[in-house]
Amino acid sequence: ERLFALAASRLAIEGISHDIDGGRFPAKAVTGERARIEADIFCDGHEVIAAALGWRPAGARRWHEVPMVLVENDRWMAEIVFGELGRHELRFSGWRDQFATWHGDTLKKRAAGQAVELETVEGERLVDAAVEADAAPDKADRSALRQLRKELRARRDPEDKLRRLLDPATLALLRRAGPRTNETVFPRTVAVDVDRPLAGFGAWYEMMPRSQGPAGRHGTFDDVIEALPYVRDLGFDVLYFPPIHPIGRTNRKGPNNSLTAGPDDPGSPYAIGSPEGGHDAIHPELGSFDDFARLLEAARGHGLEIALDFAIQCSPDHPWIKEHPEWFDWRPDGTIKFAENPPKKYEDIVNVHFYRDAIPGLWHALRDVVLFWIRHGVTIFRVDNPHTKPFPFWEWMIGEVRAKHPEAIFLSEAFTRPKVMKRLAKLGFNQSYSYFTWRNEKREIEDYLTELTQQQCRHYMRPNFFANTPDINPLYLQTSGRPGFRVRLMLAATLAGSYGIYNGFEICEAAPVPGKEEYLNSEKYQLRSWDFDRPGHIKDDIRFVNALRRNHPALRAFSSLAFHNAWDDAVLYYGKSEPHADDHLLFHVLLDPHAPHEFDFEVPLWEFGLPDDASIEVQDMIHGNHFTWHGKNHRLRLDPNERPYAVWRLIPPGAPR
Repeated sequence: ERLFALAASRLAIEGISHDIDGGRFPAKAVTGERARIEADIFCDGHEVIAAALGWRPAGARRWHEVPMVLVENDRWMAEIVFGELGRHELRFSGWRDQFATWHGDTLKKRAAGQAVELETVEGERLVDAAVEADAAPDKADRSALRQLRKELRARRDPEDKLRRLLDPATLALLRRAGPRTNETVFPRTVAVDVDRPLAGFGAWYEMMPRSQGPAGRHGTFDDVIEALPYVRDLGFDVLYFPPIHPIGRTNRKGPNNSLTAGPDDPGSPYAIGSPEGGHDAIHPELGSFDDFARLLEAARGHGLEIALDFAIQCSPDHPWIKEHPEWFDWRPDGTIKFAENPPKKYEDIVNVHFYRDAIPGLWHALRDVVLFWIRHGVTIFRVDNPHTKPFPFWEWMIGEVRAKHPEAIFLSEAFTRPKVMKRLAKLGFNQSYSYFTWRNEKREIEDYLTELTQQQCRHYMRPNFFANTPDINPLYLQTSGRPGFRVRLMLAATLAGSYGIYNGFEICEAAPVPGKEEYLNSEKYQLRSWDFDRPGHIKDDIRFVNALRRNHPALRAFSSLAFHNAWDDAVLYYGKSEPHADDHLLFHVLLDPHAPHEFDFEVPLWEFGLPDDASIEVQDMIHGNHFTWHGKNHRLRLDPNERPYAVWRLIPPGAPR
């Protein structure tokens, strides 16, 4: 029996694009968008083979199936569109297509003038076998096969019969409905988690609600409601808040992270917990749960979703410390152990631990915190420092939440080692922070984006390119002035599917703590009053790029990114395409924020099957005018003080204008 079972699996199926770590983890996709699924499928000999991809929601009885097409070098591909959220299963199969082999060989023999009388008999027998097998999944195809056999038996002239057998329509019918000889099915299904589109493509704007009030007054949720039209006018999809929970008093930090706070200093929102409550409470000065509900409703009215920070850390005043001391670490002298990253100390924060007596109670409590906020209308969570928490916790917690709420989105804030960052994505995080924030030079940007868009990680790790955060005031922005902010905006918004900025970016705020990538007078420790209309802002650039993202399917096609030749190390030149929508964009971005550059570049005519001397219509997406590029070689000048980027839409012959 073992011999026969082995012999039956004649084809090889391997190299499946979405098979992550041998099936240990699911790949990712989103509803409504084409997912390109690939595998290596091949057999001994020279016979024609065929392949199919099946898919279904996990646990469903019925499989959907589409044929796979040969790409090259035994690589097969199919595109499918998932219509439901949640876990799905993929099934891969391949088989020897005897009729297609007969069809191709017979055409060659006839073209060479060889006798094909016996081949005609063989072809008719293959049709008979297909009818007898009665294996076609489609009832209409089974009927068409019977009709074909009837026609062939009625034809007396062998040449007439051969013409019917060689008809392309006959080949197409037998490909769909013929026997699957030596059909081999990949021995297990491959899992794909299907998310809603916002998990793969969205623009995030970060603000601290407490800074939305008039100067000198703590902001409220009502103040945030007043700010919603501003955020939506800029074109964002997600409005993200750092923690909104009660802030502890013990060791509260003062301005610029000082160890001494005045009586009116608000402290860090990451020092979560006070007598007013913990992770399932709201800081009283922000408002009530009724106020929060009104904010969510108002945000929805502006087409915005609210994202909350899920920070697993506590103030020394957090209720959990008295209720569950076993969840925390204690020093030999009986004092609680504060958070540390030696030599740094976080005197206003203590960490939970996840093992010993903390399991399962703490795990359940943290899961329930997320479910609590989902019940209150929030389904997007940015998770603070997930790389400092156990991997098994995240796999369990995210799995528990998404089993009930597949619409939930978790963003991993983990600026950490590459393998750790990728592991978190595999464990279930829908989006990931990345190294983009510190990739400034042409070669390092190209190398990093090639990794993210071309290696297997593209099937499970979705980067969210934040250009700045309350914790990170990048050196590039500190030293580049307004042109640098425009550069980083364009790169973040057009290279990644999701990107974000922290408020102040639009007015080029960059005052640092001397010698550090931190903001002077940081909002993390004090209230700020922002003048978003001050001279030198880049709000028009933000509106432009967010409108571009909304209107062009090419910018959703993350893995379509291709870098092109621009002969200047200070110019990043790249394109994105969505052929199904005839949408093709090119970008020139000047990385040098200090000096103009004039450079030569190539138009990628070859991508449209055009010769090097062909012409192609172009639209300047900034000014709107149309013109023609003749040939592939051109020259361009970019001045950072005028505009450090250019955006073009290519309109190949036959595409809609």
